[in-house]
Amino acid sequence: MGYLGWSLIIIGILVLWLIFTFNRLVVLRNRVREAWSDIEVQLKRRHNLIPNLVETVKGYAAHEKGVFEKVTEARSKALQAQTPKEKGEAENFLSQTLKSLFAVAEDYPDLKASQNFLELQRELRDTEDKIQSARRFYNSVVMDYNNALQVFPNSLVAKLFNFKPEEFFELEEEKAKEVPKVSF
Repeated sequence: MGYLGWSLIIIGILVLWLIFTFNRLVVLRNRVREAWSDIEVQLKRRHNLIPNLVETVKGYAAHEKGVFEKVTEARSKALQAQTPKEKGEAENFLSQTLKSLFAVAEDYPDLKASQNFLELQRELRDTEDKIQSARRFYNSVVMDYNNALQVFPNSLVAKLFNFKPEEFFELEEEKAKEVPKVSF
């Protein structure tokens, strides 16, 4: 086997490595997108619960208009957020406004005993747990993807094919540990 034979073998190995690395990065990027989709499903579920919750509380505390407006505005901002960073900030704000809504509910014993309110509470608590789980999974997948982009020699392929690092879905540390309290 001459110089040409060895050159073809080396070129073949490099092409196979390039294909393998490219495909691995594509798979990791798609896992990130799938994990983000899971977060969006849970956030949508949360956003869909909020109007029912507001209407239920309104029935008992109609004069708390300012609280209802803040919750509605926060929900609207959360729905409009696009990037993980924007969504994290919007969801933090929404969590704070929900806390104020539940604080209002504390003053109405009939509301706290309402079966509809209790069911919405349970669903919201379940959704918050699912959001946290989806967030942890997403951030883990993003870390794997970003690491794969940054290690040598993968970084060469990533630059060549314009793979970009993904953002983590961050919640403020205090708020991440403290799910809105919805139990009465």
